[in-house]
Amino acid sequence: MRYPNLFAPITLNKLTIRNRVVSTAHAEVYAEPGGLPGDRYIRYYEEKAKGGLGLAICGGSSPVSIDSPQSWWKSVNLSTDKIIDPLNRLAEAMHRHGAKIMIQATHMGRRSSYYGEHWPHLVSPSGIREPVHRGNAKTIETEEIHRIIADFAQAARRVKAAGMDGIEVSAAHQHLIDQFWSPRTNFRNDEWGGSLENRMRFGLEVLKAVREEVGADFCVGLRMCGDEFHEDGLSHEMLKEIAQAMSETGLIDYISVVGSGADTHNTLANCMPPMALPPEPFVHLAHGIKTVSKVPVMHAQSIRDPNQAERILANGWVDMVGMTRAHIADPYLVTKIRDGREDQIKQCVGANYCIDRQYHGQDVLCIQNAATSREATMPHQFEKAPQKRKVVVVGAGPSGLEAARVARERGHDVVLFEKSDQVGGQINLAAKAPQREQMAGIVRWFDLETKRLGVDRRFGVAATKEMIMAEQPDIVVLATGGRPFSEQVPGWGVAEGLAVTSWDILSGKVAPAENVLVYDSMSTHAGFGTADFIANRGSKVEIVTPDVKVGDDTGGTTFPIFYRRMYANGIIPTPNYWLDKVYEEDGKKIAVLRNEYTEALEERAVDQVIIENGITPNDELYWEMKDSSVNKGQTDVHALFASKPQPSLQEQLGNGKFLLFRVGDCISMHNVHGAIYDALRLVKDF
Repeated sequence: MRYPNLFAPITLNKLTIRNRVVSTAHAEVYAEPGGLPGDRYIRYYEEKAKGGLGLAICGGSSPVSIDSPQSWWKSVNLSTDKIIDPLNRLAEAMHRHGAKIMIQATHMGRRSSYYGEHWPHLVSPSGIREPVHRGNAKTIETEEIHRIIADFAQAARRVKAAGMDGIEVSAAHQHLIDQFWSPRTNFRNDEWGGSLENRMRFGLEVLKAVREEVGADFCVGLRMCGDEFHEDGLSHEMLKEIAQAMSETGLIDYISVVGSGADTHNTLANCMPPMALPPEPFVHLAHGIKTVSKVPVMHAQSIRDPNQAERILANGWVDMVGMTRAHIADPYLVTKIRDGREDQIKQCVGANYCIDRQYHGQDVLCIQNAATSREATMPHQFEKAPQKRKVVVVGAGPSGLEAARVARERGHDVVLFEKSDQVGGQINLAAKAPQREQMAGIVRWFDLETKRLGVDRRFGVAATKEMIMAEQPDIVVLATGGRPFSEQVPGWGVAEGLAVTSWDILSGKVAPAENVLVYDSMSTHAGFGTADFIANRGSKVEIVTPDVKVGDDTGGTTFPIFYRRMYANGIIPTPNYWLDKVYEEDGKKIAVLRNEYTEALEERAVDQVIIENGITPNDELYWEMKDSSVNKGQTDVHALFASKPQPSLQEQLGNGKFLLFRVGDCISMHNVHGAIYDALRLVKDF
């Protein structure tokens, strides 16, 4: 076996796990009202169990107390006995497929928002505000400390009663336990503060109460940070001392280590390392804790590849590897590794679309796998269609590639036209930006899969209606994408050569000038990526946006990475300004900017103006073919949104009769996930 360490069983207390691969605790944002796991939640985890996962730890940041708010991000609610039955159904689903299931329990302390359900007064050891969530908190009183300790014990009772395999107590990401640990947030001078022994007291009392409730044989874990990365916070050496003390108590059966604190925007970006950071950036912190721990250590941060995971285990750095985002991208990761199908793994690229959605209170979704968390309606694996058809797809961007892949998986004959000489569409441009190169991994997987499945791929062909009809198609799927929407404001002067687009720069069609203004009306990755791209090549760059901050829509764990590079590269951020027009004077491009709030005008004299204003659809082929199609190009949205087959699929096709559909940006601008979901939910029923 190529991965002997990865597939070696391990026993934690009395719990034997079939391999060393873990889906660690994360906030899924799937729970139903009241914080109860429903069918969607259970199916999401069950799919990982089907895929060979050893252990899942669900319910990241599941609160044990009613004053630790959970409603705004739909966490699992461990503060009520109502949780027992749904957790039991989850446990039974996982056990049917040989996987084990635990849940994380916590009190968030100051790390939340007070507004929402119950409007509680948040608590923390010394009433210190938390910057990321703007969590204003009171200083916790002794009586409240004892109440919350008892709440942890009751939560553990419920978890055991539900038939779960264990409970993980969270002291990571600056939750209440490590708020007590950290000198950054604990200024108390009573028995709960001051010395490290006193600061550890609350966490120890929690673990004692949990262990007393569940008994000696139930698996109890502790999740903790490896280094807060704050001068006034917990250092790696302090946390090693805490880990050693905790592991020697006999109260816990493993320690799960994450690198970095999470109470500031900058440190938060470290916790779920995006593609800008190197692989496994904090495994050294986990290994440092393993050197002093008396119990096994697991670690999960940007471990995405089986060879990477095997090496970490073989070197003895940790005992179990978390591959959490890797399973969001591909829940069948483990069986593909086991069966020698590594090249079929849909590997996580670290785009952090999943976690960035979570920080907006939105359900966790994968940028490249639209079936994840939609298992009730969207398949990860496909059955053959009852009737073979000829499907023609035009455009090999993400939506076209997914349409071609799914249609071929269903057993249809598929022709894929692409006017360029490669697959990938706009992702190829996105991957040009510094720190975003791994976006190309999405394209690589689609490239390999469409080859493996035998899609008839025709590159360098700008498909016409005549070419398409010559294939005698039953179904035509247009995925022709879009082009830069630079003509929205005539005064920008792109057609006259006064400005260029981000596509011109990233594609290499136009070279960056020395002194550049980037106008980004979208505030997504494209504008900031373009500014970073040219600054990285020595240009002086100002990025202007009408939004309240540059990169405003790039996500909570992504914008800090952009900002690190912005300040390092000397990019000047100018929010709250519109670009009215560009004109030329004395060999310079003059950009006229208008303040959003005062209407005052300013001018910039630069060598080059670059426009990022999203895309407008390439829909000419659609309008040419629409009237010839049986369904007049219409997608039945009621059927589509209900995940049901299109009624027009019942039409008699052939002999020149065909159905016509559009997916992705050739309808209107969506993101990568939206484009892939467009194709999957339509084509899965062909």
